[in-house]
Amino acid sequence: MSRRLAKPLPAGSLLLLLLFVGVLVSALSVSYSAHVHRQLLNALFAELSERDKLQAEWGRLILEQSTWTAHSRIENLAVGQMQMRIPEPAEVQLVQP
Repeated sequence: MSRRLAKPLPAGSLLLLLLFVGVLVSALSVSYSAHVHRQLLNALFAELSERDKLQAEWGRLILEQSTWTAHSRIENLAVGQMQMRIPEPAEVQLVQP
């Protein structure tokens, strides 16, 4: 029985294999990083859109609040529904502490 001796690898093949693995890992890292970046960017745009909607609603609510609390509206309600009026000077009584 004769044994066959394994041929030694060429001198640069191990280095070439390491470089190939490095380039492959780098390419996968870039691809994964771009994917994560796109997901985060989409989430950011969704949050910005939600913020814009909430700001518009806040503006409408502030306008509605200013309408409901307008002095003329409150005075009209007081006069119309509660028959309130401004007292005459003779009707005003001051209370001393």
